[in-house]
Amino acid sequence: MSEGQSSSRSNFRESRLDEIRREAEEFGTVQKPGIRAAGAPLPKASPNTGYYNQPLFKEPQWTPLVPLYFFVGGAAGSLGVIGSLADLLGGDDALARKARHMATAGSAISSVLLIADLGRPSRFLNMLRVFKPQSAMSVGSWVLSGFSAFAAASTLADILDTQIDGSPIATFLRTVGRTGCTVLGMPFHNYTGVLIGASVVPVWNNRIRSLPREFGMSGLQSAVGLLELAGETESSALNAIGVFAAALESWEGLELLRTRDRALSPTKEGVAGALVQTGGILSGPVPIALRLASLFSRRNRRGLRKAAALSGIVGSLCLRYGWVAAGSASTRDWKIPLDIPEAGRVEASATTSTVAI
Repeated sequence: MSEGQSSSRSNFRESRLDEIRREAEEFGTVQKPGIRAAGAPLPKASPNTGYYNQPLFKEPQWTPLVPLYFFVGGAAGSLGVIGSLADLLGGDDALARKARHMATAGSAISSVLLIADLGRPSRFLNMLRVFKPQSAMSVGSWVLSGFSAFAAASTLADILDTQIDGSPIATFLRTVGRTGCTVLGMPFHNYTGVLIGASVVPVWNNRIRSLPREFGMSGLQSAVGLLELAGETESSALNAIGVFAAALESWEGLELLRTRDRALSPTKEGVAGALVQTGGILSGPVPIALRLASLFSRRNRRGLRKAAALSGIVGSLCLRYGWVAAGSASTRDWKIPLDIPEAGRVEASATTSTVAI
């Protein structure tokens, strides 16, 4: 722009401002459109710059303890279900007892992590004052509390059995604990997927239906992996559950890669994308390959099972940290909720339209 054009444009702006001032003084209101004064500090709003370049949604104020809480809670819920079913259907007392004890420990750790993130125990207690079925956070708090109580009852029954054989109190606690762990363990292992999917964060809300499944299968695979690392490498049922969970996680990963949606870009780019994709590989194809290989190897069977378990656990952690990081990245990019394409895509779209004309 030449110096003369710049001066002319500045004079036009000043004359428009004078007109607006006169109209305001004479009528008390201004009907004419305003104008941005030359050198004004306020930026122009446009599809390329947004409104003050500010995001539309507030970034989640979560500490790194939250994804860890997601992981521990998912594994604990699955362990509670596995422990109850192994006792009722499989007759494997040692595996069932180990799963119940790990579920109790996991529920306790989950409570500690949640309270640590909230800052004060009173905040967690306040969430239990009212039960709100429409709130995933409220339902999750009640599920955590109920599951913890039932898991503790199951563990107490095991302790009483070692002291008093055939104790009626132990029988009652075991029955109640099994039922509660089965009923509440299933929502506990995937409610965190519902929690973030039901939010307005674009990348989470886009996968509102698949995140509960992905988190649930990830929690199930973590539970199997923890039991195997604790020595349960001979159970064919655990291996089958691990293959099943890894297969469903592989399917979810393929669906994510296949879905071309601007809102999902944080799961495929940057640090968040690297974590999500790495987690998908480590908790999907890798455990499947290792578990199937263990079926045909007698010498290295235990080693392959433990390697699959470790891969699934690390993948589950990466997935949760990756999805939380993707949520933060999604809220920082104000173009995503407004469905404004990137600059390169805008130019490509404009070129295509010009050629079509």
